[in-house]
Amino acid sequence: MRIVIAGGTGFIGEPLVRRLVARGDELAVLSRNPTKVHVGRGIEWDGRTQGEWSAEVANADAIINLAGENVGEGRWSDERRKQLVASRIDATGAVVEALRNAPPRTATRTLVNASAVGYYGFDRGDETLDEHGTRGGGFLAELVEQWERAAREAEKLARLVILRFGVALAPDGGALKKLMLPFKLGAGGPIGNGKQWMSWIDRDDAVRAIEWAVDNPQARGVYNITAPEPVTNRDFTRALGRAVHRPAFMPAPAFALRAVFGEMAEEMLLGGQRVVPRRAEREGFVFEAPTLDASFARW
Repeated sequence: MRIVIAGGTGFIGEPLVRRLVARGDELAVLSRNPTKVHVGRGIEWDGRTQGEWSAEVANADAIINLAGENVGEGRWSDERRKQLVASRIDATGAVVEALRNAPPRTATRTLVNASAVGYYGFDRGDETLDEHGTRGGGFLAELVEQWERAAREAEKLARLVILRFGVALAPDGGALKKLMLPFKLGAGGPIGNGKQWMSWIDRDDAVRAIEWAVDNPQARGVYNITAPEPVTNRDFTRALGRAVHRPAFMPAPAFALRAVFGEMAEEMLLGGQRVVPRRAEREGFVFEAPTLDASFARW
């Protein structure tokens, strides 16, 4: 299969590229710096305008769009907000435009577009949210709504699958790498009161879910890609403490986090969502790490 990936050098994208190449797919990886692409063919793009990369999309059987700057890096200044929005909307719009300009073909193309559980907002309490859950409040919810709206412009051009990812976990990067430091120093513990829900996904399962969406011709529309068992932040820190054999009783005060991170702390650290992957499970996707202990045991 010919596959084009935008965001193929990131935390999820790089292991995904390795997995797809290993099974025999032909991969073109769109990157602002193709020299960073070590598996697959690196193709230059700027994430905004059409270019030689557009022909790769036209000839592809599937396009996977994971492009977007990390929302967890730094305070959300006005300029940073604009960057977070533009990195997603511009890249998605460019991919859709390339599909729109592509010559017609007999076989249906597939577009798998990343999204996030931030869609549901950060203040939903204990409410269990499946794919029918309404959009919540906050900057992330607004950002994700715009992102998905841009992707839906491809609905008449390809089989569109939108994957709302939870917090992806792996020991070599992402959120878990940042959380590990205080635990290694013996200062790990819950964030704030620890009651906020955390919808997470083992990174290997996230990669497998993308592969499933590409391969499954019946998959279409929005899917929550989160482990079947979301946990509170307090339970998460306890499980992580057990996994690394460190104490997990020293809380990070909410007021300190707000002082350092501003609104980002409110939405990403002190708030959360209790999201479940109802559609994916109903349609046959099997999670290999459905619980935190199962995920941590794979290290």
